[in-house]
Amino acid sequence: MRRALLALGCALAVALAGCRMVPEEPMGSRYVRALALPYVGPTPYDWRLLRGRVVLVSFFATWCFPCLAELPTLEALQKEYGPRGFQIVAVGMDLDGARVLAPFADQYALNFPVLVADEETREGQSPFGLIPALPTTFLLDEEGRVAAAWKGMAGHEDVAQAVERLLRR
Repeated sequence: MRRALLALGCALAVALAGCRMVPEEPMGSRYVRALALPYVGPTPYDWRLLRGRVVLVSFFATWCFPCLAELPTLEALQKEYGPRGFQIVAVGMDLDGARVLAPFADQYALNFPVLVADEETREGQSPFGLIPALPTTFLLDEEGRVAAAWKGMAGHEDVAQAVERLLRR
């Protein structure tokens, strides 16, 4: 709808004086824009600050034992690589949303933000697509493109090597 209105506006402007199209953001950044979700817990979050950073997105749920078992690994990775331009964001897929995720985030006081998935994300309508298992992890490069992905628990060493490669570029 927005593009149709823009095209109509440009056609009208061309007829009157000319129209210059504003280039869109790179396609890869659609993943970063999909992270414009509300957050809960003590770690502040602004999705716009993810641009230009290497970002690890972990989809999880509070009832998922492997997700909980992976939290220490995620915290260690954030502590180790955060100062070098790396950021972890955890996207909570719980159906009860903030009602369940807020106390969880407060209790665990993680060193990375906990986001609340919207219905679109839970239904697989975001750029990340359908999340087939929990945890599912995506690693985005500094341009916001998917550089790696893991279904199930991601091992510390595998993720660390992938992060290192991206941070060295």
